[in-house]
Amino acid sequence: MMFIRILFCLLCGALTTAQQDFSWNVQPEGSSSGDQRPNRPGVQEPAALLQEKQSFQQPLTWRFPDPLPEEEPQYPPDFELKTPSVPNTVSAVCGENSVRVEAKKDLLGIGKPLQAADVTLGGCPATGEDPEAQVLIFESELQGCGSQLQMTEDSFVYTFMLLHTPRPLADGQIIRTRDVAVSIQCHYQRKHDVSSGLLNPTWSPFSATKASEESLLFSIRLMTDDWQLSRPSAQFLLGDMMRFEVSVKQFHHVPLRVTVDSCVATVVPNIDTVPRYVFLGNNGCLFDSQLTGSGSGFLPRSQDDRLQFEVEAFRFQQDDSGVIYVTCSVRATAAAAAVDATSKACSFSNGWREASGSHQVCSCCDTDCGGQSHLAGTGAQWEQETTVGPITVKEKPLE
Repeated sequence: MMFIRILFCLLCGALTTAQQDFSWNVQPEGSSSGDQRPNRPGVQEPAALLQEKQSFQQPLTWRFPDPLPEEEPQYPPDFELKTPSVPNTVSAVCGENSVRVEAKKDLLGIGKPLQAADVTLGGCPATGEDPEAQVLIFESELQGCGSQLQMTEDSFVYTFMLLHTPRPLADGQIIRTRDVAVSIQCHYQRKHDVSSGLLNPTWSPFSATKASEESLLFSIRLMTDDWQLSRPSAQFLLGDMMRFEVSVKQFHHVPLRVTVDSCVATVVPNIDTVPRYVFLGNNGCLFDSQLTGSGSGFLPRSQDDRLQFEVEAFRFQQDDSGVIYVTCSVRATAAAAAVDATSKACSFSNGWREASGSHQVCSCCDTDCGGQSHLAGTGAQWEQETTVGPITVKEKPLE
């Protein structure tokens, strides 16, 4: 019995010693690993305090912000497509043994004169021109310039064809008009009474449409003529201006300036196909007006995060569908950075002009503006390739 009491006392003493050793190794919150001191013997911190030190007081609630929703484009309520009108641009006078044809240089009625060399009377060039009235004059004998004679029971009919065969523009890939044939007939009665008449050509117009979108949030969209709203239709007539607005959303960024490095037109949404027409390149040089004499160009910049430019509607020469796709490389840089040769928006109109007024940076547009050197810059930059299409270009009907 005495032996059992001694063993019980030894066991209780060992447990007390172990408990004191455990309390000496507990460190207060915030103490460094180099200052490990045991608590005073016999002094223990409450169990609730020890538990609090070993757990988070509340779970983490921070998360990455959701991206901004893309805005729905706003369309004008009363938008209507232009109704093609039939121009009256050709007249003919039949003489006793000759014909005189007058054709306005704006043969298609689109407000743009044609090249005189592209218009012939059955293959014969114009014999004269009225510069003031902008009229081409053709004169031929009844048996000349590819005329064809038909005889009916009451009359002789001489038929001529006024032909417009457009030559390719720029690098030989695009045209902005189409082949046109106007039939002209001179009727002569067998009793030698003379009359003349002009037949209307029968050719169906075809159209050009364009659509757009894309997004840090980059976007490119087609605009109405007053630049106020998104254009609800992508159909254009030859001679119309296709108006584009490129913008970038500022999602928790410093103010940004958007530029367009290049734009390529193709008949399918792939820039590596042919035919292809590079109408904007060299880090922001819009070549179309310089190459073809069009009115294409950038508008003066009013906001750093928006850029507007317009391109005269065109089609590819050997593609009767009139469908094109436009793929542009769009870039955004810090608005505080200076406009330079690799971040610019230059148009050609009696010389190169820059949209924000820094015209001197356009001096390299006729040579090389640095290619990809802008990628080595120190400022943050964002780039995106955006395709707009299909674009279909219609032609005006000709009377």
